[in-house]
Amino acid sequence: MLLDLNADLGESADGLSASDAALLGVVTSANIACGFHAGDAATMLATCRAASERGVAVGAHVSYRDRANVGRTFLDLDPSTLANDVTEQLTTLAELAGRVGVRVTYVKPHGALYNAIAHHEEQAAAVVRAVAAFGRLALVGLPGSVALRLADAAGLESVGEAFADRAYSPDGTLVPRSEPGAVLHDADAIAARVVRFARTGTFTAVDGSEIAVPARSLCVHGDTPDAVAIARAVRRALLDEGVGLAPFAPTGVNSTSVYP
Repeated sequence: MLLDLNADLGESADGLSASDAALLGVVTSANIACGFHAGDAATMLATCRAASERGVAVGAHVSYRDRANVGRTFLDLDPSTLANDVTEQLTTLAELAGRVGVRVTYVKPHGALYNAIAHHEEQAAAVVRAVAAFGRLALVGLPGSVALRLADAAGLESVGEAFADRAYSPDGTLVPRSEPGAVLHDADAIAARVVRFARTGTFTAVDGSEIAVPARSLCVHGDTPDAVAIARAVRRALLDEGVGLAPFAPTGVNSTSVYP
């Protein structure tokens, strides 16, 4: 079995944080904040540079334009506005990545946008339209989501994602962060559930039921205090289990173009 291990990075300001630097030594793909929910130009540039040095694939972590709520509040945007916002974020990250010879190879929506396009037809279509027009990048999302269905129809590569450190509801969605136990913190317990996922393709939901999660990429969130320890425990456990770790998309290093 081969899995991609990704993390949401670049959410600090004024450069690469120590935790992000450590995570880039563990993960295979970096979802880099594009300034709308967090991050800034200096951080994007430094994160792209560090990712290229470690052979880590670079993806755009696009969001609603909502720094006040860190992109975790649904915004009822019209499709054209949302498509333009996604394109603006992709353009910004691609230009900065190009300065250090890196190509952006995929898109992973963030927070409330990620959750919305799992079921919201118009917003999902707007995101897919922007991604396809920009450069036919791969789209990462919740397995079974509207966004991935539309990505497939548009000829994009769709990548189902599982979450190492988030609790699942019985319907396969993530437990909202506002509920107790939504975010997991015990590195050993997380590593054990990830090994079980690698063996069976399932997670145990909060009600005790087993849910299938068809995913090629596994996320460890980078915004928790114990993120580095969790990522290291997950990586070590998967490798010990014989699971190969590699980006699902090319790293894009040493590209001569800033656009995909």
